[in-house]
Amino acid sequence: MASLPTVVASSVIRSSQQGESHGGVYLVDLEHRSWRQVIDWNDPAISWEGRGWDRGLRGIAFHAGHVYLAASDEVFVYAPDFRMVKSYRNPYLKHCHEICVHEDRLYLTSTGFDSVLEFDLRVERFVKGYFLDRRTTPQPQLRVFDPAGADGPPPSMECHINNVSRDGTLYVSGTKMDTLWAITDSQLEAYAAIPFTTHNARPYRQGVLCQDSGNDRVAYLDRRGAVIEAFLLVQYPQESLTWTHLTADRARQAFGRGLCLTDDQRIIAGSSPSTISVYEFGNPRPVASVQLTNDIRNAIHGLEIWPY
Repeated sequence: MASLPTVVASSVIRSSQQGESHGGVYLVDLEHRSWRQVIDWNDPAISWEGRGWDRGLRGIAFHAGHVYLAASDEVFVYAPDFRMVKSYRNPYLKHCHEICVHEDRLYLTSTGFDSVLEFDLRVERFVKGYFLDRRTTPQPQLRVFDPAGADGPPPSMECHINNVSRDGTLYVSGTKMDTLWAITDSQLEAYAAIPFTTHNARPYRQGVLCQDSGNDRVAYLDRRGAVIEAFLLVQYPQESLTWTHLTADRARQAFGRGLCLTDDQRIIAGSSPSTISVYEFGNPRPVASVQLTNDIRNAIHGLEIWPY
């Protein structure tokens, strides 16, 4: 069996206080169960409203020897040694969660505008936006807009879009939707049923793989939403954790977010307190796990195989 890879993970510290670190980026060697923090995200200009919001670095993607890391309203570009190279902003990018690269395009979720933004990496310009408008209808209506123009969408979080993936078709999901949506030729179609409060939903085999965050598990579902196989997120003895006095809506253990696959189709998943676990089909429990902290506020967000 192939050895386990090194992954790069970002974290968000929920319910942290101003002046404290509110997340970071880690390189985690799953084979040797070791890790090191490469970025400590501590910006005094960050908004401190709510639980996560502007805090922490989030989605992760790679292109042409660079690392792309999303913050709330800005995407940062790093060299593989985590030296910052440049960054990009857009007025329609707010509360960004996951991002992905397909060919020479970077796709970014804009949770605060119920949108996905498309960024051309060759010309370094935002070129298209996809707004899922659910302000007046139960199901979202797709509106394509120019993110460089003035006629973009109003602020909206009716869908709470938090994940995007692309394999030729663009797939979009969010915690307030029970559908994984597919966008092809500017047309919006339902691809599969998924649970509410889902993170990291994407097509997989004949169904969908996702972080079923409301049920503390990773789930492989058929396209009707039925569970084919489930993988349990790590639970620790309560006495071994810190900040357990917080209510569950502020921070809790086994909150699942962050998901990627190895070449041999082992599942790598993130959970809180920041833990990265490896699963194999046929076994509901992790075959390997690395815990970065015992602070339940510290939650994995972005998670990808490290390519450099």
